[in-house]
Amino acid sequence: MKKITKAVFPVAGLGSRFLPATKAQPKEMLPIVDKPLIQYAVEEAVAAGITDMIFITGRNKRAIEDHFDTAYELESELEAAGKDELLNFVRNVIPKHVNCIYIRQSAPLGLGHAVLCARPVVGDEPFAVLLADDFMDTAEGQKPVLAQMTDVYGYEKCSVLAVQDVPRANTRQYGIVSATAYRPDLELVSGIVEKPQPEAAPSTLAVVGRYVLSPRIFDYLADIGAGAGGEIQLTDGIAALMASERVLAYRYAGQRYDCGSKLGYLQATTAMGLKHPETAAGFRAFLEQTHKELAAK
Repeated sequence: MKKITKAVFPVAGLGSRFLPATKAQPKEMLPIVDKPLIQYAVEEAVAAGITDMIFITGRNKRAIEDHFDTAYELESELEAAGKDELLNFVRNVIPKHVNCIYIRQSAPLGLGHAVLCARPVVGDEPFAVLLADDFMDTAEGQKPVLAQMTDVYGYEKCSVLAVQDVPRANTRQYGIVSATAYRPDLELVSGIVEKPQPEAAPSTLAVVGRYVLSPRIFDYLADIGAGAGGEIQLTDGIAALMASERVLAYRYAGQRYDCGSKLGYLQATTAMGLKHPETAAGFRAFLEQTHKELAAK
């Protein structure tokens, strides 16, 4: 089995839940403290050994390309001003050995279609898919979530889905799997359905925004046609893939924040603000003081 070196980032969505902030900038460029969401996702991929970052873009996504490109004028100004630390940050937004590839999704035809757009670049290799608005935080010394998953792929040699339990009332927001115990933190997927109503959901085990997939998924995505919402659903492609290959559900170690929602975005910002070396102490003091004032009311 080939080593996983390619990752797909579907970034063509409109980000309508964050309007008007996303009217003129991609939702993936919204910052968590001082880095945009997409950079956190790319850093997670780099830590997993990914060298080819494939961005499936749409209209008004130029800022993502600019972010990972060289900014000559900015670098010159920082260098002239002697701001070496900031210059180093700007120059190392992405490591030199990493390639960025941009593919335009012609129409908003769903996550499955966005992944299918990457086929000419991915070819017959296993690959990862990362949804940037699923922000994955791990403890110090703990492997990033995608690195955990590529390790699983390394010894199981099959597709791996990141999953977590969600409240039954929320199953309509996710792809939901039915699965049986296999190994610690791993389950063998026997079924998967896109956004079922709570009363129809086969379980409360939800697929979240990290996937390691066999290249055979492309054959099924090309054939399945439109599913829920009139879109080509990645969930349907995975369901078809299960007829010929094993698919595993992985209960990852870490904390996910749904940054596609305002509440999840605020939670992620708070969590990272408490970790950032420049803000941690002052932000913690602010939160503690705010808690005291609220408790006194």
